[in-house]
Amino acid sequence: MRSSKESNRKNKYASSPTRTRPVKPSGPDSRPPYSRLSPPPSAALLESEIVTDSDLALFEKLEISSNNHPRSFPYGVKQQCWEKAEKVKGRDPDRWRRDPLGNILFRKLVGCPGCLCHDYDHIIPYSKGGQSTLENCQVLQATVNRSKGNRTDISKAELIKRSSYCRVSGRDMDLLELSAYGNVRHGQDSGGCKIQ
Repeated sequence: MRSSKESNRKNKYASSPTRTRPVKPSGPDSRPPYSRLSPPPSAALLESEIVTDSDLALFEKLEISSNNHPRSFPYGVKQQCWEKAEKVKGRDPDRWRRDPLGNILFRKLVGCPGCLCHDYDHIIPYSKGGQSTLENCQVLQATVNRSKGNRTDISKAELIKRSSYCRVSGRDMDLLELSAYGNVRHGQDSGGCKIQ
């Protein structure tokens, strides 16, 4: 004989409404009017239409507008902007630079929030008419660039306060280079012995 708990449990579940799933029709008329493999009817009509000379004349007049004032810096400008930044003594200038505030930056770290990361900053903000040219470009620690935003009235002292400070030893720099490039290169002014 069942206990009262078991019978209550069965009754409880038996009284709940049953769920029914909609039945999908089957057969040749049951599929959608078009599938991924076949184009929609409007596209099929376009494929079968004949393009006339007047249609071609319309397309010939169309011009693709190019943005003469892009928001981001072109690749060549970024390269030149890196070159104009201050060099770090004893380090390969293709890999290490200083921003105008004195922060050390590593070339492979772009756009991240770390203390060695950098952005290519518009000196005069793009939103205030600044162009994406070499004259308006500076390499700036990413954290400082984000806190600067589009303000032009912020002082250098205030930007220095907003810098992410980190002390990086020569050994730390060597390890970063080794992990990013697979080797370590020092600049010509690194001191030490020179073999002749």
